[in-house]
Amino acid sequence: MAIATTNPATGETVKEFDALTDAQLEEKLQRAWDAFQTYRDTTFEQRAGWLRAAADIFDAENERLAELATLEMGKTFVAAKAEVTKCALGCRWYADHAAEDLADVEWPKPKSAPEHARIFTRYQPLGPVLAVMPWNFPYWQVLRFAAPALMAGNVGLLKHASNVPQVALAIEDVLRRAGFPDGAFQTLLVGSSVIEGIIDDDRVRAVTLTGSEPAGREVGARAGHNVKTSVLELGGSDPFIVMPSADLDATVEAGVSSRLLNNGQSCINAKRFILHTDIADEFTQKLVAKFESLTVGDPMDENTDVGPLSGSQSLEELDQQVQDSVAAGAKLLTGGKPSGGAGNYYPPTILAEIPKEARAYYEELFGPVALVHRATDVDDAIRIANDSDFGLGGSAWTNDEAEKERFATEVESGMVYVNKITESTPEVPFGGAKNSGYGRELASFGPQSFVNAKTIWIQ
Repeated sequence: MAIATTNPATGETVKEFDALTDAQLEEKLQRAWDAFQTYRDTTFEQRAGWLRAAADIFDAENERLAELATLEMGKTFVAAKAEVTKCALGCRWYADHAAEDLADVEWPKPKSAPEHARIFTRYQPLGPVLAVMPWNFPYWQVLRFAAPALMAGNVGLLKHASNVPQVALAIEDVLRRAGFPDGAFQTLLVGSSVIEGIIDDDRVRAVTLTGSEPAGREVGARAGHNVKTSVLELGGSDPFIVMPSADLDATVEAGVSSRLLNNGQSCINAKRFILHTDIADEFTQKLVAKFESLTVGDPMDENTDVGPLSGSQSLEELDQQVQDSVAAGAKLLTGGKPSGGAGNYYPPTILAEIPKEARAYYEELFGPVALVHRATDVDDAIRIANDSDFGLGGSAWTNDEAEKERFATEVESGMVYVNKITESTPEVPFGGAKNSGYGRELASFGPQSFVNAKTIWIQ
C-alpha cells in the first residue's frame, strides 16, 4: 500500500513515504515496551503537564497543522482549524480530569470482612496500545484516544490511515516536543497488511480502531484471538428524525450542517432523514434548496462549504452507490453526478423514495448524500430508524415531551441527541451499538478503556 500525501483537491501526489522495514518496526515495538516500564510510574501531574504543553503547541501552530489536514484529506481549512483547536481542548480536559477518573474506588465491606479491612479498585495501565485510526478527522480521532490513554499511563502506537502520513508524523512530533518521554507515542508508517502481526505481538496489550465495519471485524477478531482488550468505533447510518412540532427552518439548518460536516465524511453525520408525512414535503423542499445553494470547491477558500472527498476511490464508490440506488428505484432530487475534471468533488445530493433493495437503504454512504424517508407516526419513525445494521448515533427533533422520551429510549444506538446534532466532545461518552462497534471513548470511559481494573483487598 502506498503511503503518500495526495491532494484530493487536485489529484496531485505531493509527497511519498517508505513503509517501515521489519527491522524498523521491531525497533519501535521494543522502544514502546521499554518506555512503558518507566512511563507507567510517572505521576498524573507529570503527564498532565506534558498534555497541557501539547495543547499549547496545537494552539500556537493551529494553522500550520490545519493546512496538513486540508492538504491530505480535503476538509475545508475552516473545519481543519476547528479540529486542531478541539485537540487542544481535549488535551486540557484530560489533563484536568483523568486523575479523578482513575482514582481508587472504595467498596462496601462484606459482613465477613473485619472492620479494618480495605477493599477497593485500582486502575492500572495495560501497556502499549495500538491505535488504528481513520483519515476523516486525522487529528481529533487520534487525540481522543491518545490523551486519555497517555494520562492512564499507557503508551501509544499509531497506525494511521495511509493517506495522512504527514498528519500522523505531526502528532508524534507535537507530543515529543511537549515533553512526553521517548517511546511514549510513536507513529508507525506501515500498511494494513502488518496490523495482525502487531496485534499478535506480546508487547502490544490492547487495540482500538475507528473505521469501517469490515476493518473492525478483522481487528476485533484478531484481538479476541489474542485475548486482548479492544474498542471499536465503526460506521454509522444515523437517523435524523423530524416531527411536526419541530422548528422546521432551524431543523433544516441543523440537518444540512450535520449531513455535510467534513464534506459528508463523518460516522455521525445525519444520513437518513426520517420525516413525518405532515412536514415531509416542506422539509424536503427546504433541504433541496439549501443543498443547491452551497459552494463546492477549493477547501482552502474560506467561502467554500463543501470540499472534495478524500480520494478517487471514495468518489467512485459513492457515485456507484448513488447510481445503483437510482437504478433500483430511488428518486434523485438534486446532485448525483461527480463534477469531473481535477479533484474528487461530489455535489450535495439527495435521494428519496428509497426501496429496501437499494444500496442506499442499508449501506453507509460516506459523502455528501442525504437519504429521505417518510414516516406516518412516531412508531413508524422508530421502526425506520431501527431498520439498520448500524447503531452509532442519531438525533430526533420534536417539542413533544412524550416523543422526546420515546426517541431517547427506543432508538437503537449508542447515542441519541434530541433537538441537537450528534457530536464528539471530551466531556460526553462516545460509541455505538449493533454493527457500529463496542466500547466507549471520551468522558471517564476514555481513561478507563485501557486499564486493569484491579480489585484489591487488604486486611
